[in-house]
Amino acid sequence: MTVATGRSLRSSAELIRAEEPVLAHNYHPLPVVVSRAEGAWVQDVEGRRYLDMLAGYSALNFGHRHPALVAAAHRQLDELTLTSRAFHNDRLAHFAESLAALTGLDMVLPMNTGAEAVESGIKVARKWAYDVKGVAPDRATIVVAADNFHGRTTTIVSFSTDETARAGFGPFTPGFRVVPYNDLAALEAAVDETTAAVLIEPIQGEAGVVIPDDGYLRGVRELTRRAGCLFMADEIQSGLGRTGRTLAVEHEGVVPDVLLLGKALGGGIVPVSAVVARREVLGVLGPGEHGSTFGGNPLAAAVGSAVVELLGTGEFQRRAEESGVLLREGLTALLGKGVRGFRARGLWAGVDIDPAIGTGRAISESLMREGVLVKDTHGSTIRLAPPLTITEEDLHTALAALEKVLDQGPR
Repeated sequence: MTVATGRSLRSSAELIRAEEPVLAHNYHPLPVVVSRAEGAWVQDVEGRRYLDMLAGYSALNFGHRHPALVAAAHRQLDELTLTSRAFHNDRLAHFAESLAALTGLDMVLPMNTGAEAVESGIKVARKWAYDVKGVAPDRATIVVAADNFHGRTTTIVSFSTDETARAGFGPFTPGFRVVPYNDLAALEAAVDETTAAVLIEPIQGEAGVVIPDDGYLRGVRELTRRAGCLFMADEIQSGLGRTGRTLAVEHEGVVPDVLLLGKALGGGIVPVSAVVARREVLGVLGPGEHGSTFGGNPLAAAVGSAVVELLGTGEFQRRAEESGVLLREGLTALLGKGVRGFRARGLWAGVDIDPAIGTGRAISESLMREGVLVKDTHGSTIRLAPPLTITEEDLHTALAALEKVLDQGPR
């Protein structure tokens, strides 16, 4: 059975073929065409249901079409959607106040996408280095970690170590030093008087949910404080409940100088991102030095405020922590049965499949056929990041599907 999509009746296969000549091939999606969704489940144009274990790379932490978030968007759509920052709007102050309070920081720079938040954070760190730290003009450096993923703009891929992201896009932006992740000695050796900031992911998501050793984040915090540079934490994937805390840095009791947020901040409804920082850091920006037509728009502010309100209850952090125990137990039971190893925190896991069974892509395709959607990272690693609203029953369904796929052997 096919259902109406847009103006025509077209099957999944027809829609996939229709994309080929008209869409840039910058993605390699699984061959499923989603037309409806609710909670942790999506439905394709033929009516087949799938359990979403990716949640938009954490953009859907609250599930598809969370009622409170949809209601907030509907209310705002009836009032005002965009003014640009040429004028004030009646939603922005509350959004900024509530987000600053949630994170324990002072000021908010609203943007749209995660990559925009990272680019904005880089600009702010450099401006701070020149205006406050006294670094000589055009000499500021930022130290980053190998195997990072912060986005795909030209500047950001300049300090990526992933050749797929870099190759063919030079010349690259200077001013970055790359050190191994989870290596405080290497980080300390790279920091000097020109260092504006250390930019890291508290957990490296795209690399396969790589969790640093206990004490690493505290070490980064102490090192940057001693060196007189900023600690800039990219929590675009790890933040807003995913790891069982509002922020992943909270697992070590750390407060960064600059926090980069996105994905889940828009509730899976609109793109919303933000740089959140101490006043003396974000305060370096003046009118005309940075901006965004859509950043801080009333619709985004209304949805973002509703997201912050949900997180303020603590419910979703608790759900991630409690369901994360079930996820780890289920994955532990599969060790030696096709799973070589895994790394997990909260409802987030990188699972290393035995390469003899298949690549991460092949495993993802097999799970799709079993009604479960995941995504590979590198090699034979897949990542699991379901909505924080997932039920215990649905989590067991996903783990049973993974066990079944592994039992099928090589593909």
